[in-house]
Amino acid sequence: MPRAFLLAYRAVRIYTPTIGAAQAAWSAVWTRCIFSECLNESTLPVPPGAPPGFSAGAKGLRARTPLLNGLAGCTGAALRSALDDLAATVFPSDCRVCNRPLLRCTAVPICDLCRTSVPAQAAAMCRICGEALDLDIESARFASQHLGEGLLCDGCRTDLPMFERAVAYAAYRDELREMVHLLKYERMSGVATLLAPMLANSILTIEAEAAQDLVVVPVPLFPSKRRQRGYNQSELLAKAALVELRRARPAWRLRLEPALMRRRRDTRSQFELNSTSRYRNVKGAFEVDVDSIRPGCEVLLIDDIYTTGATARECSRALRRAGASKVWVVTLSRAQRPQVQIPDVAMWDNSPPLSSQGYG
Repeated sequence: MPRAFLLAYRAVRIYTPTIGAAQAAWSAVWTRCIFSECLNESTLPVPPGAPPGFSAGAKGLRARTPLLNGLAGCTGAALRSALDDLAATVFPSDCRVCNRPLLRCTAVPICDLCRTSVPAQAAAMCRICGEALDLDIESARFASQHLGEGLLCDGCRTDLPMFERAVAYAAYRDELREMVHLLKYERMSGVATLLAPMLANSILTIEAEAAQDLVVVPVPLFPSKRRQRGYNQSELLAKAALVELRRARPAWRLRLEPALMRRRRDTRSQFELNSTSRYRNVKGAFEVDVDSIRPGCEVLLIDDIYTTGATARECSRALRRAGASKVWVVTLSRAQRPQVQIPDVAMWDNSPPLSSQGYG
């Protein structure tokens, strides 16, 4: 009797005609292991020469209690693995981001690869708004040492925003863009919990500069749009990120106040508009409850995406006029322009090569 039972190539293909091309392609390459001591965590480890729960030798009885505790943990892992095997075989589903088959049971239909494929921003960026600059990291570091104000983009030099800094975890592209789309337009509220660690990491980047007592305000939606969507995605992200931060920074006082600011008129979706129209679209659209805000407080403004900065600028203007001393903007993602490829040579070395005749 073999110790492992495998659903081999032919057996797996029985299930593939009804589960799509993606699952069929996967099953044609992989064999799925249901019970295997060496290939699957479903099998519980058993010490040689002893029954389950006991160690071999004279000390087996004395070691029974800690082994049972360990066995309970292994049982939980085994049950989870068995559930994943059952769900992937009987209820196959594809990842909503990459369309690859899901290999485990999850409340959010996004595979582990897509969850971990969002790189943090690493380019040289504007010190205030976070726009990517056409500079390599070394040039940016050299320039920032000689500029007291730090590196600024053209927009911030021309019209300084009323917020202190705007930071974002990653660029709005690829897997992150698809996950934000699922959160905003597909009513997958569970995606907010999945993305919360990224937003929490971005908030931690302002910890040294911001106050130890921050009022957290998500960018509000107009009531009719909120009812249509079912929730405010910025508020869900803020709540989930605060859960992460209360564990990581219990001494940092972050108070969520979603009712502090409201959108008093229904604005058009920003993605439909160009840069100039976006500023006109949100001008005067936000109103702060002056009776609830504490004069001199610092505010942490949360949103899902920073595009041109029109919404962040207008919200910050309303908050500052209502009495906030500083406004910090943190978003999950940021729309970045394609950067110019900088050649790997000195920027001033554009002269033609010297003549082969030398200097005479």
